[in-house]
Amino acid sequence: MLCRQASGSTLFMATCESRKNRPVVICGPSGVGKGTLLGRLMAEHPDKFGFSVSHTTRDPRPGEQDGVHYHFSKKEEMEAAIARGEFVEHARVHSNLYGTSIAAVEDVMGMNKICLLDIDVQGAESVKRTRLDARFIFVAPPSYDELEQRLRGRGTETEEKLQVRLRNAKVEMEYMDKPGFFDLVIVNDDLEVAYGKLKCFILDPKYTSGAAVAPAGGR
Repeated sequence: MLCRQASGSTLFMATCESRKNRPVVICGPSGVGKGTLLGRLMAEHPDKFGFSVSHTTRDPRPGEQDGVHYHFSKKEEMEAAIARGEFVEHARVHSNLYGTSIAAVEDVMGMNKICLLDIDVQGAESVKRTRLDARFIFVAPPSYDELEQRLRGRGTETEEKLQVRLRNAKVEMEYMDKPGFFDLVIVNDDLEVAYGKLKCFILDPKYTSGAAVAPAGGR
């Protein structure tokens, strides 16, 4: 069930009918492999998970579809929606706005699925201030140098934009060791191992019920 409460600005409030359906926030720098891990999880368990499609004001990359990878929006329209309190979180990243709308989370929870939120650390900070009762996972690269190689290997951005992403990556990676922030940190140096840790944490009853807390480790 979702409810909203106004206190200066509209805030997103949520309670889950079952702790097994607690939303999961996935963070990590660009190029770390979050999309690959989440895509595999949803392909293997389509009945259990739903992806919260974020909004962004950046332009689509080749192959990206509106409403599938992101809701691509005009800056003015997204700013107006944020002002109306229609977003659970939003942040300015790489000179663009990104955010998760209340409607996107409602769509997933309405299907009785675990809502997955692929957002940056600024957005995660916002979600922690709600009653969404989410779990938080950080996907990290083996090293900063390895991350840079991956980003350069994509060949999708100018050097200027690449440098912006690398600077933001440093900031995001500082969150890995922030006490009590993440329930689990996964270093994606081996895709099979990383996926196994992700799936185990999300689906294992001893973690989903809250009976045990997974260590913020796995590096």
